Parts: sequence; C-alpha cells; structure tokens
Amino acid sequence: MNNNTPLIDSHAHIYYREYAGDFAEMLQRAADAGVAAMLVVGTDLESSRESVELAEKYPQLYAAVGIHPHDAGRVTDSCYDVIRDLALSSAKVVAIGEIGLDFYRDRSPREDQERVFRKFLRMSHELDKPVIIHDRDAHQQVLNCLREEGTRRGVLHCFSGDAAMAAEAIAMGFYISIPGTITYPANQALRDVVHATSIDRMLVETDCPYLSPVPYRGKRNEPAYVRLAAERMAEVKGLTLDDVARITTKNVRDLFGIRLWDQSTKIAYKIRNSLYLNITNQCSNRCSFCAKFDDFTVKGHNLLLDGEPSLEEILKAVGQPEGIDEIVFCGYGEPLIRLELVKQVARELKGRGYRIRINTDGQANLVHGRNILPELAGLVDSISVSLNAPDAATYGRICNTPYGAAGFTAVCDFIRLALQHIPQVAASAVTLPEIDIDACRRLAESLGAEFRVREYAEVG
Repeated sequence: MNNNTPLIDSHAHIYYREYAGDFAEMLQRAADAGVAAMLVVGTDLESSRESVELAEKYPQLYAAVGIHPHDAGRVTDSCYDVIRDLALSSAKVVAIGEIGLDFYRDRSPREDQERVFRKFLRMSHELDKPVIIHDRDAHQQVLNCLREEGTRRGVLHCFSGDAAMAAEAIAMGFYISIPGTITYPANQALRDVVHATSIDRMLVETDCPYLSPVPYRGKRNEPAYVRLAAERMAEVKGLTLDDVARITTKNVRDLFGIRLWDQSTKIAYKIRNSLYLNITNQCSNRCSFCAKFDDFTVKGHNLLLDGEPSLEEILKAVGQPEGIDEIVFCGYGEPLIRLELVKQVARELKGRGYRIRINTDGQANLVHGRNILPELAGLVDSISVSLNAPDAATYGRICNTPYGAAGFTAVCDFIRLALQHIPQVAASAVTLPEIDIDACRRLAESLGAEFRVREYAEVG
C-alpha cells in the first residue's frame, strides 16, 4: 500500500547476485511500497561500474561511486582515475561513496584506510559532489578527517554514533542516515538518536542486502523494506509516514539533487493530521531562534511566499481535505497580522465543520490597537501563544520585539484575555539554553493557560 509521498532508499547495493533471479520483481515491490527512487552505492571498482550501468538503465535509480575502507589496502593511483572517470561519466552519478573508515573489522591497515579516505574526500571537492561515508568504530577519526579536509557535504550512512556525534556532524553540514536497525528491539540507542536529532537532517536507507528490518531479520533486505524503517522513524518522532517520506525525500533532493516532485511554495500544508495555513511571511517580532532566517522549509514544505495569498487562493489550496483533525493558522509569519483574512477563512472553514486553531506571538492587540479577541469568539477553537520567556528582559532579548517592555506585558495580557473568548488557550516556550522552562510554566499556569514545551531543534 502506497503512502502519498514517495520514499527514497538512499543507500542500496542491488547489484549483488542475490537480486539476479528477481530483479524486476524486486523493483516492482519497491514501487508498490511507495519507494520512487534508489541510490545504488558502489563499494569497489566493479560495483561502482555496475551502479552507473544500472542508473543509466533504470530511471528510478541513481549511482554513487567509491571504494569501501575494507579494500583500501589494494587501492592504486589508477583506481582513483577509474572512480573519477565514472563520476564524470553520467549525470546520474550524484555522490562519491561508499568511502570511510572501518576500525571494527580492520580488513585494511588503518593508515591505508585514512590515506584513501582523505584522497576521496579531496576528489569530492574537485568534482563538487557530496560524499557517502562508512563509519564503524571510527567515529572521532572520521569527524577529524572531514574537518581537516574541509568536507561539508555528505551523509554518515547507517549511522551508529550517539546523539552528540549526530549533532556534531550536523553542525559540520552533514546528514545522518537511518537504516532498518531502528526496528530492532534491542537498538534503543538508535531510536534515542532519532528522537534527539532534527529529522530535517536525516535520510532513510536499507543498506540492502544487509541489515534487514523486523520482521525480515535473517532474510535478504531489499529497497521495499525502507518503508519499515521510515514507519519506525515516524513513530519515534511523533509524525506520520507521509511526513517522514516528504522530509527525507526533500533532504535527498537537497543533498544529492534527486528531484521527485514540485517543491513550490505551500499555502496549505499537512503535518501529522493537521492542515496548516501559511498566509503571510510578515511577523511582529524577529525572534533570534526563528528557523526562517536559515531556511523557509518546515517538515519538507517550502513556506517562502512570493506574495500574500488572497481568500480565494487560500480556500483553493485547502480544498476538501479528509482525515484532518484541525486546521491551523501557522506559517512562517504571524497570522493575526492579517486579522480580517483570518476571520474570513475561519468562518468559511468552521462552517464546513473543521476545528480551527491559531498559533500566534500574542502581539495582535498591539498591532491592531485594540483587543481583537472578541472578534475571534465562535470562530476559533484553540489558540497557542508563544510566551517564550518568564520576564520582559529575557523576552526582549530573544524575541527582539519592536514594542520594548510593553511587548511582553501585551503577550501576558493576550493570554489572560484569550481565556474569556477562546475555549482552549495554551502558552508555549522554546527550549533555548538560556530559557528557564520551569519559570515559563509557572507563569503560564498563573495566567490560567495550559503550557507546552517546543523543542528548539524541531520546527513543526
């Protein structure tokens, strides 16, 4: 059964003999599981050639070329020439890899592994291609090599480090890729990494024919099973399979240039079972932690508007969604800046039976010069206000409000007044290191609101 958004298996070795007898059927099973593309990764000269040949033959396949650290001891100068020629031979060769260090099996001397790894990192710079990195029991040395060689584009495939290593790699510009081992009951460590790490820097893979997920352990792995890893990621992150597919597929596009669907701006976009409305990129504040200063993408959706959408455009974008628990005014801007539009849209959608929520910075009464909350009564079921600080000084520092100390006072007053007109009112705070979350909770509760914590690393 297909999910709505295609998945990409970002690391597969389907040139092995295990697939010769049912290759076409294996590809069809992948398509039936919603896997729209696969990156076939070479590990030596022969398999790199085969990866390119497969990518040229099948439109859904792409290739990476490289030499695994197990074979580093046999690499000669001519080997680099072959890999370079293969990398330049086809537009469907999108990366250098699989390369790296393996200090677990040590099938090649460690000094040879590092020498070869560094030469391939330099080749990736020369050819302007990202790298696919094998790392087993060599975490710190892998990071040292990447840092010293100035490599900033790639993925640590089949990630086996901890959350701190993931954060360090991501800060350097890398992605981490999650295999089917996330489904293993004993592998809580990997699930902890996934829980702690932003999914905006994750890929999903099979590493087939190895590492078959539950319930196929002990059997040959294949690209169709990447769906099982994605489903487990969704469970850990509190997302839907469609969310994980959309985000990881977008990440593959950003890293490798593999484009499967239109990434134009979204006015209406779905996350979990909520439909969000992106009606403006204007904002009252300029919060220091706002992700839009780096990227206008939220959970795989591009929210950079080229203009303010009209009522007609918004309703067209909404359509007639099914399986939606609520419709939320929350894009990459402050929705209540467009108060009249919010009321028009909410009135129309409330009339269709949808539950309506607004996510706001709580500055609307200052923006409009009046208490606007009575105007939302009967149209809005819940409102979530970004409190973000326990006091005016901290709020002013992190939110950069144009209203000075009055900005924080207005947010607190907005929360208190909202309780008179909106059935459900929540205050939230982002887990910045300098924010006292417990103090924010006490303030929210003193104002009469529920309190919600928003993880700094997760947007949406």
